[in-house]
Amino acid sequence: MDVNLVLFKNDGSQKSFSLPSSLAVIGRRHDCDLCIPLMRVSRRHCQLDQNNETLKLRDLDSRNGTYLNGEPIDSETTIRAGDYLQVGPLVFQFQIDGEPEQAVPPQDAGEKVSPEEPVFIAGADENEEDFPELEIDDSDSFLDELEAL
Repeated sequence: MDVNLVLFKNDGSQKSFSLPSSLAVIGRRHDCDLCIPLMRVSRRHCQLDQNNETLKLRDLDSRNGTYLNGEPIDSETTIRAGDYLQVGPLVFQFQIDGEPEQAVPPQDAGEKVSPEEPVFIAGADENEEDFPELEIDDSDSFLDELEAL
């Protein structure tokens, strides 16, 4: 199973990230598989577990919650191609084995997102102003990509 997370940016562009392993942790800590250094992201926020032909998402008792298709998850949940994952202010769409072919932001797809969280990451020229707590570690390729946004 080939899994990509497609990140939506304010300017309408997208960036795709491959799932680094069959068990991936998303969070703020530098040892997470996908490190998002924003204060609204918990140190160990959520976990993706790929087992055979199933992909499951589990919140790791994050402070601000993990949202799937705009709904908070409270137990291990099965992911389908085209589902939306919200971690802090970032929204990703799951692309599994090339499906959906074209990633569509949640508003365009009629999906709702958590009202208390911004939907998109700020543009590159706004990062410092909108996210003063952003801490960049140059040793992580995901952070290099995040910084380029």
